[in-house]
Amino acid sequence: MDIVVKGRKTEVPERFRKHVAEKLKLEKIQKLDSKVISLDVEVSKEHNPRQADRSDRVEITLHSRGPVIRAEAAAGDPYAALDLATSKLEARLRKQHDKRYTRRGQGRLSAAEVADAVPGVARLNGNGALATDESSDDIPTTRMGSLEVRGEGPLVVREKVHTAAPMTLDQALYEMELVGHDFYLFVDSETKQPSVVYRRHAYDYGVIHLETDPLAGSEAGGAGGALGG
Repeated sequence: MDIVVKGRKTEVPERFRKHVAEKLKLEKIQKLDSKVISLDVEVSKEHNPRQADRSDRVEITLHSRGPVIRAEAAAGDPYAALDLATSKLEARLRKQHDKRYTRRGQGRLSAAEVADAVPGVARLNGNGALATDESSDDIPTTRMGSLEVRGEGPLVVREKVHTAAPMTLDQALYEMELVGHDFYLFVDSETKQPSVVYRRHAYDYGVIHLETDPLAGSEAGGAGGALGG
């Protein structure tokens, strides 16, 4: 397996190249993905003084006979960025490895066992039609926020509330990179509006600001939809 280290509008010192070879442990990576072919490590630098705390960015791309896996991170120096990107890569490799292991049949249920193993699953009668439950009137109803759930599901609602300090757009981008998500919800410190920053293509980002319109009715709809615009 080859490791290719290159710089994007910046020079890559030989010392850093050696550190990459030591940091990316090939035996560990090949154990998680035996079909890996090569690793590309790209280093870039942001020269904006306002982004000094995340001026160095490292992107690791793993090519294999399976799907391409990519991890990137930004920090105040390339070594710290490499550490963050390596941790993300290993976490995604481990997740992909566990997914492949599960698909090999571990823990699979036969069709006859599903009804006993999954609470609230639909049952079929002898003719293959949905079986009716005469005791449906006795099914308990639970309210979860504005939703009404009958029985134990299968609807699962999870509600979380976070206390968030207002932050700048630059801080939100940095936090998004740290958690490795494609979007990040925050309160803009300038506008005081709920906002979402999201990844578009390569190093491009987008931001959505949510503004309350007291004159708009419920029929106006929400701000949902794809983030890729």
